[in-house]
Amino acid sequence: MNATVTYRSYLGLSDLLACQRPLTDAHDELLFISIHQASEIWLKLTLHELRAARRHVIADDLSPAFKMMARVARIQAQMIQSWEVLATMTPADYTVMRGRLGTSSGFQSDQYREIEFMLGNKNASMVDLHTAEPEVHDRLAAELNTPSLYDEALRLLARRGFDIPADRLERDFTLPYQPSPDVERAWAAVYANPKQYWDLYELAEKLVDVEYHVQLWRFGHLKTVERVIGFKTGTGGTAGVQYLAKVLETVFFPELLSVRTRL
Repeated sequence: MNATVTYRSYLGLSDLLACQRPLTDAHDELLFISIHQASEIWLKLTLHELRAARRHVIADDLSPAFKMMARVARIQAQMIQSWEVLATMTPADYTVMRGRLGTSSGFQSDQYREIEFMLGNKNASMVDLHTAEPEVHDRLAAELNTPSLYDEALRLLARRGFDIPADRLERDFTLPYQPSPDVERAWAAVYANPKQYWDLYELAEKLVDVEYHVQLWRFGHLKTVERVIGFKTGTGGTAGVQYLAKVLETVFFPELLSVRTRL
């Protein structure tokens, strides 16, 4: 046992706890910074789990992927709860510090954007937001061009003998996925015979669980912003609540939702 390793040194607490550097004397700014920094740590772990889950889907080794996707959903539950804490900030509290935030915005979170890309919500224009940071830009560009977790799930279905259209298996992966009736029929076959296709059935449900929790997180974000700033423009230049409401309309795995209507 290494006696020189302490709790504080192992976790790098000297550096971690020095990262909260408020720009104003506003009491609630530490809350604002802490919530967002904690969220970025959770996003880092989410990316770690999703990358590994995708590798396991590619390898047709689904059991570890199930654990990883279940963990992602639980991480999202933690992040959803964080909105409850941030919502204790009143409009008057936020107004005191908002002017010092400049154009900084959660809209600019590269880790959040990478998760969106990994789940299939591709948007090349979002990569251009990070041209000033080449490493970040290149990482997002690489993910933009990489098949999403859902793309790999569909490739797995095809390898298992399901009739997945070729244009869904090989396509321009920089573009958002478009739903297909043939893909819906494939998932319908899985749901109609869960005992025969148990691991694919569980894969589908784990994907739905991830999407469900991401959507709850998005909704929590919208309602917190609405509560704190109303319908003002966001600091990053977005339309604020209206922008977040539009984001809620975006789904990652469309056939896994539409198939429920036909079952």
